[in-house]
Amino acid sequence: MEISKVKISALKSNIGQIEGLPKNPRLVKDDKFEKLKKSLIDDPEMLELREVIAYDNNGELVVICGNMRLKALKELGVKEVATKILPVNTDVAKLKAYTIKDNVGFGEHDWDMLANEWDAEKLNDWGLELPVYLDESIEDIENAECFNESVNFTIKCDSLEQLEKLQTKLSCDTVKLSYADFLIKVGL
Repeated sequence: MEISKVKISALKSNIGQIEGLPKNPRLVKDDKFEKLKKSLIDDPEMLELREVIAYDNNGELVVICGNMRLKALKELGVKEVATKILPVNTDVAKLKAYTIKDNVGFGEHDWDMLANEWDAEKLNDWGLELPVYLDESIEDIENAECFNESVNFTIKCDSLEQLEKLQTKLSCDTVKLSYADFLIKVGL
């Protein structure tokens, strides 16, 4: 596949217009979207290294990989972007796989190495969400009132009982929890 420069106006977000391919399931909100735009401004050459991937759907170039970048590029007023165009005979099952696989993080970060060998401010500036470690014990968290800020965090529990206690405590009106997420985290 060749990479060519394509006008942003010629690229369409995947909104489900390809038969058998659901719309793009990715969301990027507020702060992360601003970080994405900043990343594109700071390092535009990354678009040559990680180009947008599109599929020619009867003359309409639908973005399969890079929908959030496309949205950010439009907001930034960029006129064209490096794009790989998939062959027209690409099976819809492959398009589905590419859509999801493009955004799956198969690896894990070595948080100790990042904390000791990398600059946290730069990591944050580059869009990496750094974990927040709480000094409190599980009992302190269990006894806390409802949290007043919107935060994402991972808590390791030693037992299902401890997990259920914590879930009960955190299930206040302003907190959204998924029990399935808890079960996945503890490997059940």
